[in-house]
Amino acid sequence: MKKPKNWWYIWSKSLGEKASSCNKTSDKVAVVRTIIFVTYLITNCFIVAGVIRQWDRKTEVYIQVESESTVPYVTQSERKSNKPFEFE
Repeated sequence: MKKPKNWWYIWSKSLGEKASSCNKTSDKVAVVRTIIFVTYLITNCFIVAGVIRQWDRKTEVYIQVESESTVPYVTQSERKSNKPFEFE
């Protein structure tokens, strides 16, 4: 097994295929891919931290409706026919 050249070679290979035959251009693309990866990683860390922070919080929400004419919610009656696409 051949020993890899250095850490940048391994990292750029892990980001995906070589973007160009020119090494300079491929390195620039690898830097952009690294920046995108780091932003995804940071965003994911914030999401996980938010979930952990709110994990077992017992919050209660109270809704107060100030209206004199409140209409109760009535569910629709069940269909009497089980034929699909039948028009009433």
